[in-house]
Amino acid sequence: MDTTVHLIDRGRIHADANFVLDGSTVAVASAQNPELEYAEFLVWNLVIDHPEATVLWDTGSHHAAGDGYWPAPLFEAFAHVDADEHRLDDDLERAGYSLGDIDAVVTSHLHLDHAGGLHHFAGTDVPVYVHEEELKFAYYSAKTEEGSVAYFAPDFDHGLHWEIVHGDRQLLPGVDLLHLPGHTPGLLGARIEAGDDTLLVAGDEAYWRENYENEQSMAASLLYDNRAWFESLQRVKELERESGADVLCGHDLRQLEEKTRWG
Repeated sequence: MDTTVHLIDRGRIHADANFVLDGSTVAVASAQNPELEYAEFLVWNLVIDHPEATVLWDTGSHHAAGDGYWPAPLFEAFAHVDADEHRLDDDLERAGYSLGDIDAVVTSHLHLDHAGGLHHFAGTDVPVYVHEEELKFAYYSAKTEEGSVAYFAPDFDHGLHWEIVHGDRQLLPGVDLLHLPGHTPGLLGARIEAGDDTLLVAGDEAYWRENYENEQSMAASLLYDNRAWFESLQRVKELERESGADVLCGHDLRQLEEKTRWG
């Protein structure tokens, strides 16, 4: 049995495109009040169906994100407008899986739109893989007035079976976790061999294809470390050149029109 990877559609976030393409709309002397682009962003998870384990990559937003669960200022900026239609268990079922099928979870990072379903695994022995730097920064941010506002303690402050990742790590044969700091201190990507396909999960290292292909930076509010982001981007691009892999970006809606299954 070969490994297969399935992209699971978890809904849409609506937000200003300037967050993703830094300075995509700016005021100039001849046009001092330009029209902003209010855009759609794809939220997705992966199911990695490996001969040795079934792995869930990220858990998406909490289903009550728009019903008062998310802090109001964050929902105003990044409105997950259909989170209530995309419960994790329901979306998995539509893809032919159940929560009980999941042997391990990888959380690429702990922002609200990636960690909102972790509560399903609280009190279980399902390992939740997270980078050491990510877990530290998430608690620092959520429990103090410092750090980043994109971490929300109710998402991840549960009795979870944390499995800490230091640097890169082989998760399973043919599934390698990659430390790609920049967007956050502990962002994880992956290189996955699935049958004749190779998939590079860049994730939020590049929200849209323009961030990846054109190396156009995301806004400062979405970058923990700009220099680390650029270095991580070059690393993923070098891996792509070496392997000819498909690259999966963090929130690019066009991905649904291209490829949603590997292997």
